[in-house]
Amino acid sequence: MARIAFIGLGAMGAPMAANLVAAGEKVTGSDRAGGARERAAALGVPCAATAEEAGAGAEVVVTMLQSGEQTLDVWRRLLPRAATGALFIDCSTIDVESARHAHRIAEAALARAIDAPVSGGVAGARAASLTFMCGAEAETFWTAKPILEKMGARILHCGGPGLGQAAKLCNNLMLGVTMIATAEAFALADRIGLSAEALYEAAAVSSGQSWSLTSYCPVPGPVPASPANRDYAPGFLTVLMLKDLRLAETAAAQAGAVTPLCAAAAQLYALYAAQGGAEKDFSGVIEILRGKA
Repeated sequence: MARIAFIGLGAMGAPMAANLVAAGEKVTGSDRAGGARERAAALGVPCAATAEEAGAGAEVVVTMLQSGEQTLDVWRRLLPRAATGALFIDCSTIDVESARHAHRIAEAALARAIDAPVSGGVAGARAASLTFMCGAEAETFWTAKPILEKMGARILHCGGPGLGQAAKLCNNLMLGVTMIATAEAFALADRIGLSAEALYEAAAVSSGQSWSLTSYCPVPGPVPASPANRDYAPGFLTVLMLKDLRLAETAAAQAGAVTPLCAAAAQLYALYAAQGGAEKDFSGVIEILRGKA
């Protein structure tokens, strides 16, 4: 049983850490916010006041943070304090270059590193059904996999350092664009007198089928579990979708790739965020298309 430090106990991190505890791992969590530590403690996660305290002697360090800058800062502080040869796992969604830089500083400190961003949202974090998209050398991936399996249902090796982040950004580019297309279709159907139920029934078994339609339908009714039935309570925040699309735009610019739909989607989510949708689920972008935001 490894000693695990879990840094970042927000809406995703706290239940992920709790699942490690429930699986019998020895976990010490930490978060800069006292309220986050209290909420994690209520889920059974022992907490330390600082990342340094949590990471002292840790054999595994898991980070679930908001930016590449935060990830690099925490790794730099904990690499000298963790056990020799410790495994550092970053589950944050960050830019590809920061992820690769994290691998380099871990290697320089004789530690092992894996970027392992997740898909599945808060519900997946709670249910331990997340998908992990992993970037690492093969040996490190296989070392990390048993730990990740205690927090998720699908553990995918996407390639070398940074390619887990690349997979996550490409996936969310598809998701963000597909949700807008799905929302446009429902907004159009409403204007021309086609009911949401009729469109759903037709598209769900036809070529318009997608995850955005059948799992996360942006209108109330057809998919009872979708945020549309809760006034777009997240779910996956609009500001987080916007963050991921901007990260994808950055990756595209660095690679010389052309991503016009990514750029257009980012503009629309930015408009929705500015008009009151920032803390709503990203599927609420349909409110802009209906003129309600």
